[in-house]
Amino acid sequence: MARLLVVEDDPTIAVGLVDNLVLDGHDVDLVRDGITAEQRARAGGLDLILLDLMLPKKDGFDVCRDLRQAGVTTPIVVLTARTAESDKVRGLNIGADDYVTKPFNPRELLARINAVLRRAAGPPRSGQVYRCGGLTVDLARLEVLRDRRRIELTAMEFRLLRAFIRHRGEVLTADDLGAEVWGQGVFITDRVLYTHISNLRRKIEDNPADPRLLVTVRGFGYRFEG
Repeated sequence: MARLLVVEDDPTIAVGLVDNLVLDGHDVDLVRDGITAEQRARAGGLDLILLDLMLPKKDGFDVCRDLRQAGVTTPIVVLTARTAESDKVRGLNIGADDYVTKPFNPRELLARINAVLRRAAGPPRSGQVYRCGGLTVDLARLEVLRDRRRIELTAMEFRLLRAFIRHRGEVLTADDLGAEVWGQGVFITDRVLYTHISNLRRKIEDNPADPRLLVTVRGFGYRFEG
């Protein structure tokens, strides 16, 4: 059983979401505005946040951004009627772990929530520490250091980095990364993947414009050279 926070101001949608999640075996809290959602998320004790974007008092984009900037790493699944790719990229770029548009199939939503929970709990091999130059990644502690200073990665960025480390030296295609990081059957556009890769490079590379660790293999995908 996971502890979930549902942030939804539409009472009809909120009731349906809570009922489905409870029936699926989860413990669910419900809040209806962005400010209360952020306060509850900062208090901790949550396994996942299901976050609507169009909220009173503070919109979901700002809630997600501010939580990530505050170091809150709880997985966030954005739920919204906005379907434009630019909105999806923006949501993922500020730290959302998945993006589901309304109207949605309740069974698909449950499957995607459970997939995010599984990935968040993922199975890093205990005690495995990777080092390359000034970069140190502790897969068990979920900790990344660069030149002995801690780097704050989003949950998605860490899962990407973990996948690259586990397959270092191999060329990983967009499909490879989609299956390992987002889960089987989840379609990830090239633009969304590139956004996450670019964000990760800015944090781990000495010169993100000329990456030496996470390189592009044109026409194929990406390779981690560490």
